[in-house]
Amino acid sequence: MDVRRRPVKRNVQRSLKQHDSGEFLKNHDQTKATDALTLPHYVINGLFFTMFFSVMYFLLHRWREKIRASTPLHVVTFSEMAALVSLLVSFVYLLGFFGIDFIHSILRPSPASWVIEDDNMEEDKPVKPCGQALIPQILPTNRTSEMELEKKKPPPTMEYNSEENEEIVKQVVEGSIPSYALESKLGDCKRAASVRREALERITGKSLTGMPLEGFDYESILGQCCEMPVGYIQIPVGIAGPLLLNGAEFSVPMATTEGCLVASTNRGCKAIYVSGGATCMLLRDGMTRAPVVRFGSAKRAAELKLFLEDPENFDTLAVVFNKSSRFGKLQSIKCAIAGKNLYIRFCCITGDAMGMNMVSKGVQNVLDYLQTDFPDMEVLGISGNYCSDKKPAAVNWIEGRGKSVVCEAVIKEEVVKKVLKTTVASLVELNMLKNLTGSAMAGALGGFNAHASNIVSAIYIATGQDPAQNVESSHCITMMEAINDGKDLHVSVTMPSIEVGTVGGGTQLASQAACLNLLGVKGASKEEPGSNSRVLATIVAGSVLAGELSLMSAIAAGQLVKSHMKYNRSTRDMTKLAT
Repeated sequence: MDVRRRPVKRNVQRSLKQHDSGEFLKNHDQTKATDALTLPHYVINGLFFTMFFSVMYFLLHRWREKIRASTPLHVVTFSEMAALVSLLVSFVYLLGFFGIDFIHSILRPSPASWVIEDDNMEEDKPVKPCGQALIPQILPTNRTSEMELEKKKPPPTMEYNSEENEEIVKQVVEGSIPSYALESKLGDCKRAASVRREALERITGKSLTGMPLEGFDYESILGQCCEMPVGYIQIPVGIAGPLLLNGAEFSVPMATTEGCLVASTNRGCKAIYVSGGATCMLLRDGMTRAPVVRFGSAKRAAELKLFLEDPENFDTLAVVFNKSSRFGKLQSIKCAIAGKNLYIRFCCITGDAMGMNMVSKGVQNVLDYLQTDFPDMEVLGISGNYCSDKKPAAVNWIEGRGKSVVCEAVIKEEVVKKVLKTTVASLVELNMLKNLTGSAMAGALGGFNAHASNIVSAIYIATGQDPAQNVESSHCITMMEAINDGKDLHVSVTMPSIEVGTVGGGTQLASQAACLNLLGVKGASKEEPGSNSRVLATIVAGSVLAGELSLMSAIAAGQLVKSHMKYNRSTRDMTKLAT
């Protein structure tokens, strides 16, 4: 056997014949820069490292002061000159100590350029990768035997021993291991869900067959979406559209188990599309949080109210509020007094996030700041229901919360007749008697519509929003009016409190992120922070407009019951199909 380098065969062969591997390494050993010094290497290295970073920090600090004082950088003092010299010396030393071997490693011939050939100059044969050469040869060297052993090996699996899981399940059932602690104890979220599920079935005596466990990333929900999972629920997602809104087309994802809902919304989208599309405008944008504080007297509560609502104090409060987030910006403060209790409603923009956590942190900043001038203020709760979150409230209907949006469209007479199967006059009359008068008779609060919550809930679930905020997000008043001498229909929906976000919460889950991506609003907007969530709010309003059009038309034409019996009733025995 002889070793050669392809580009220079003869020189390399001569070199390898004259030196064995030990002599070759010895003769090519590189001299360190510290060999001329008597101190240990680690001491010298420590001194030069300290010198390098110390003078670097000193120079940066001095340059910052010069920039602030508008002093030319080329004007240097003696101490700065000494620092520059020290920086240069330490840099040269460190380069010499650490850089020489690195440069030689680049210039030195690569092992990959060497090949081993037989003396008879036969064709090169493949050699083992260098990493494989480090593995101890404890297996049979016969290639055929190795292949047979590889075939007999079981496929790699991440499953844990059933006996280990059984022991943990028993401990959970007995109560020695809390169910909520399985993720931290096992270090495997999927395994924790499987163990928790088995323990739950034994404790309750009820089967969870039918609820899937596999096919879900349990790591993605740990600490942010759901605690103590035992599986996940399957909700079908349908697509309505295209919805032509502000000149753009959107395919709207709707997650629902109500038959006829997607089909009805899709029909409304068609009516809007062939009539030239809908127009949507954002009126306000601001998430709210309203803590409740208490004083010893109503007089002191009133003094704080006057202080907070004084325009001269707003800038100071805004600086305090905004310091916890670069996206959360305070917009307004509105107060209400009940005796000696004060409710303070803070409103701020929150970028592309829905923003409840963001506004809560800002509120806490202001409350801490106010304790200095109002030490007798007692904070009873960060939320005093004057916000108001997840509850129907007049304050949201009047002042708005989240995104306040109005959406309108003009539906042509022939579209009303051919697509919606009704007339303009019938729709106008039904809307007045049902959505306006009927809702007033029922004492509705923000419910002057046919079924806005249907569409809002379906889109919220599909896009990872908080489904509970459907309560105030579905506040909507639907208006219909005959125009152009009674031939065409002007329809609009006004929704003052649509609470949506495109980052955080459930929006980061794979399925929900895919739906946001379908709408083109996934994640945070880099060009204009907050624009993605605002577009999503307009899509929600536009979809509600389509849903209102279609349902009202079905009621006016007497087709509601017939369509539901066709699309919302199944004659199949689903239990037999599942079996």
